[in-house]
Order: sequence, then C-alpha cells, then structure tokens
Amino acid sequence: MKKILLGNEAIARGAYEAGVKVSAAYPGTPSTEISESIVKYEEVYAEWSPNEKVAAETAIGASIAGVRAMCSMKHVGVNVAADPLFTAAYTGVGGGLVVVAADDPGMYSSQNEQDSRMIARAAMIPVLEPSDSAEAKEFTKLAFDLSEQYDTPVMVRSTTRLSHSQGIVELGERTEREPFPYERNVAKYVMMPANAIKRHLVVEARMKRLGEDACEMAVNRAEYRDLSVGFITSGIPYQYVREAMPEASVLKLGLVHPLPRKLIEEFAAKVDQLYIFEELEPVIEEQVKSWGILKAVGKELFTVQGEYSANMIRERVLGQKYETEIPALVPARPPILCPGCPHRSVYSVMNRLKIHGAGDIGCYTLGAAAPLGVVDTTICMGSSISTLHGMEKARGREYIRNWAAVIGDSTFLHTGINSLMNMVYNQSAGTVVILDNSTTGMTGHQDHAATGKTLKGEVVPAINIAALCRSLGIEHVYEISAYDLDGLEEALRRETARDAVSVIITKAPCVLLKGVTFPNKCVPIPEKCKKCGACLRPGCPALTKNEDGTVSIDETMCNGCGLCEKLCRFGAIETRKADRT
Repeated sequence: MKKILLGNEAIARGAYEAGVKVSAAYPGTPSTEISESIVKYEEVYAEWSPNEKVAAETAIGASIAGVRAMCSMKHVGVNVAADPLFTAAYTGVGGGLVVVAADDPGMYSSQNEQDSRMIARAAMIPVLEPSDSAEAKEFTKLAFDLSEQYDTPVMVRSTTRLSHSQGIVELGERTEREPFPYERNVAKYVMMPANAIKRHLVVEARMKRLGEDACEMAVNRAEYRDLSVGFITSGIPYQYVREAMPEASVLKLGLVHPLPRKLIEEFAAKVDQLYIFEELEPVIEEQVKSWGILKAVGKELFTVQGEYSANMIRERVLGQKYETEIPALVPARPPILCPGCPHRSVYSVMNRLKIHGAGDIGCYTLGAAAPLGVVDTTICMGSSISTLHGMEKARGREYIRNWAAVIGDSTFLHTGINSLMNMVYNQSAGTVVILDNSTTGMTGHQDHAATGKTLKGEVVPAINIAALCRSLGIEHVYEISAYDLDGLEEALRRETARDAVSVIITKAPCVLLKGVTFPNKCVPIPEKCKKCGACLRPGCPALTKNEDGTVSIDETMCNGCGLCEKLCRFGAIETRKADRT
C-alpha cells in the first residue's frame, strides 16, 4: 500500500517497520512529528523525555537491553545529547540504536544554524541522509541494520525541508525481533579510562571499515549522464540538482559519513567540471579537497548560510537570471504572541516596572520585540537562570535589581532545574519567573512532566513545580495568576528587592490548548474612550486603533483575557459573556 507521508512520518514508519521497541524524544521543530507519529503504533513504547540527553540515555539503555531503540531531536538538541552519544560510539550497541537529528537550514525555528554532520564526525557516528519521504523510511530501516552490523549508533539526518515535505511512501510490514540476550560485558559497556582506550581503537577500525564498505552500498550511487558536469550531493539538495540540471551526472550520497572515498575519486575522474552541492557546512567538500581533488567547486560558489534551491544552481552554475514578478506590497508580519496569551500579561507588568528579562527558548522569547520589549537575552534552553546568576556574580546584587529570569514550564523541566539549583548552591540572589502555561507551547502543545499526561495520553502524577523549587531550599516561592496585574506588580517589586533567590510562578493555560475555553469577550465603549492608548501598549493583535483615536476589538480574535480592560483607567472596555449563537 502506498501513502503520502511527511518526512517525519516516514521516519517514524521506517522505525516501526524495523521493529523498534523504544522511542524517546524532546519536542523540537523540525523533529517533533516523528514522536507524534510513532506513538500511534501500539507495538512501540514512546515517550517525551524532559530533555534530549535523557532521551538519548533512555534509547541507549533500551539498546543495551537488546531491543531496537531510537531517539529524535532537532539540531540544537544534539548538543544537549552529545555527552551520552559520544560515549555510545565507544560502547557500541546491543539492539540497533538510531539517533534522528533534524537540522534547520534557514533557522525557521531555531537560534542557530548548525550542521549535525559535524557533530557526528566528531563523535565518530555514521550518518545517513535521505532525499525524500520514501528514502526517509528506507534509510531509517537501513540505519538499524547498519547499527547492529557495525556495532554502532547511527544518525539519520533530516532537515526542515525534508521533515515537513510530503512524498509517496510504500508501506511495508513490521518485522518483530526477539531481543538480543544480555551478556555482562564490562570492557564494552563500562567506559572507565582503561576500557575506553581500547574501545577507541575499535571505533577507529569500524569507521575505516565502514568507509571502505560504503563504496559498495546501494545508498551511494553514481548517476552518469552528461560527463561535462557532475555534482556530488546528498539529501534535499539532490532534488534541486535534478530539477535544475537533469542531464548532469550526479554522485548521490546516502551515507554522508564516513564518505566512500574510492567511489568519489572514480566519479571525480570521469567528469570535467565538479561541483559539491551541500547545505550548511563544507563537510563533504573539505574531505574531498583534502584527498587532492582540487577541481571541486563548493562554498566559493555556494553559500554556507540558509537553504539551497534549484534557482541557486541556475543562477550560479548556468548563469541564468530570472525576472520575478514584483511581490505585493504588504506590511511585514513579524511573529507575535497570540491574543489572550498569558505571557503578554506578565510582560506588560515587567515593562511598566522597567524590569529586564534574561530570556529563554519558547514562545515567550517574543517578549524581546516591540511593544513589550522586555526580553534582553536568549541563548539556549535553560540559559535564562544561569545568565541571571552570572550577572549577579559579575556585578553584584544591586546590578540585577531590575532584572528577572523568565522561563517556561517545559523549559524549566528541560534544563532550568539545574540552573536554579546552582543559584541556591552558590548563594546567588535573583528572581526567577516561571511562565507556566501547562504545555510545551512553541512546538505545538506537547505534554511534559508537569502536565500529568504522557505522550501516549496516559494520566500520571504531575510534577509540582512550586514544591520542586521549595525542595531546593528556596523559601520564597509564589504562585499567581498570569492575569493578576496588581498581584504581579506587587510580587515583582517585592522579590526583585529581596537579597535571596525567589521564584514567581505565573499560571494560566496557553490560549490555544485543546479544551481551554474562554467564556468572555472584551468590548470597547467608544464614548468613554480617552484615546490614551494604554490598552494598545501590550500589542494584542485583537485591538486596533481607529482613525478617530478610539479602539476596536476584533471579537473573532479576542479571548477575553481582560488585560486591556485592566489597563484602561476610564472604563472604556468591558468584559462580557461571549455570544455563542
């Protein structure tokens, strides 16, 4: 049977057909749908782990127990998981172990543009890179086979364009596999220095053998056509080459680490002009040129930034110029917080108090933009608390009186806990605001350890974030509604003045969460409006300023949070029961 699948769905299908038993992940665009797809297969145990390191360790444990296991993450998640992954390359596997890394060329939803092939090279882990959904399924299955054949974790690298594009996939049956019997092997699985030194030799020998065998693997294939020009490429860029120059010869690499040197040298010798067409870093190019194939043209022609396209080849190789239609003159639409978002309410108070936010990764990062203008820093998951701590240690308590760390509930459980622990342990002082909207909002409302529901939908005890903070020895922990403006102002004034670690947990569910209903709408009363603009300052998209200076509220967008009503001192906005007719 054939079916149209997203690349992520195809990866999940491949893991299912390969007989995977355990899947662990932390949600992160563009990888999230892998877990949301694989959880639909009853034969697979699938979980949201609190972070990518834990997900990798869970998959490693399952592999050692003898079953096929997988962990999935976006490229920055590979950094978080790097510690166990580098060592897993030394230990090898029991059952097949696959790491799916989804890179984000163009940074559509990321804070940096990273090439996971470089991480895999450093970790000495082989990498497969599919070019479409059909290959995504087949390469994932192959990854498990290679993992067991060569006793190594295997990375399947995707990108945003592959993960979120659809293609026709031939569905197969699941192959059930008996777990490999466990045998205690301290020399293999206990990476103390004496054992690790020996295992490093094993890893080097394995990668050498893989590179030699790669020349005969079907996933690496030379497509000879016009020999005057040839491309070495992989992944989605292969599709651009075939579209722009269908008659060109192509060496399509499915296994991009280690590279099939003999195959590459043979291909290079047969074509007159050689291009290496790879998104992001010159991973293939640098190795090819190091072998003395200096006629290869790569990054001196093609960029290291962003996504590639067929037009890039047409322009830079063929010299073709395309005149495109003048785009419609529409105003820019930067990303903004949703109408009724509880973060807007918190930030409006911080803005009024002129409190700077040490920010984190999540929807609330949008608080950096006008008109809220609260978030001043964003580095990585969990960094807000550590950043604030570093500021306090660098400049003293007085320096951060007008600062607070802001972090979401899911991000706090991801890597914020350790940072908060560090503040307590190293006798810091500062205020941490945990924006608890009961979900992992930025990636599409996935559950986490504090929501009381697993990836499989099972109801479980929810982590109590306030109790967790108190368990670290923090005396000043407060929970408050995100829409309580007066209470928030009083709490922020009090806690930022305190010479101790304090935590304010602002609670209100994400307005887009399924099942969350809003019975009210905010309604303007033009005759009372003083045209002061106070209601407009938080930047709610449901509000617009009329030509006469009064305000209109789009009832189809309004969620009735009441923020604008509370900001109006003249009673020119009222909250009324929504008309459900």
